[in-house]
Amino acid sequence: MAITELLPLRDLQACCAPITREVISEKNAASVARAMKALADPARLRLLSMVAAHDDGEACVCDLTEPLELSQPTVSHHLKILVEAGFLRRSKRGTWAYYRIVPGSLDIVSSFLRSV
Repeated sequence: MAITELLPLRDLQACCAPITREVISEKNAASVARAMKALADPARLRLLSMVAAHDDGEACVCDLTEPLELSQPTVSHHLKILVEAGFLRRSKRGTWAYYRIVPGSLDIVSSFLRSV
């Protein structure tokens, strides 16, 4: 089951903020944990940073492989996880895939962490 099927990131504030006021449900806790797991990898954090810092906030997969010093299939795997978790949006142009941060996705995670 895809992470976005369990709990879209845009719904974190509605279900869980602030979690110190009332206990988070088991279902929501599992969904949030899966979304946070997508960020719990150094390569994925670097990919998010690289995409956000890239010209126009969009990066081609061809520009992301060498700086990470990982193989193209490994980088594509990490990007797929970030797309499925709702952090990145993918568009295909010719043979290349381009990635962009989903507006608000990182803000929501940041506010969720501040509510703890």
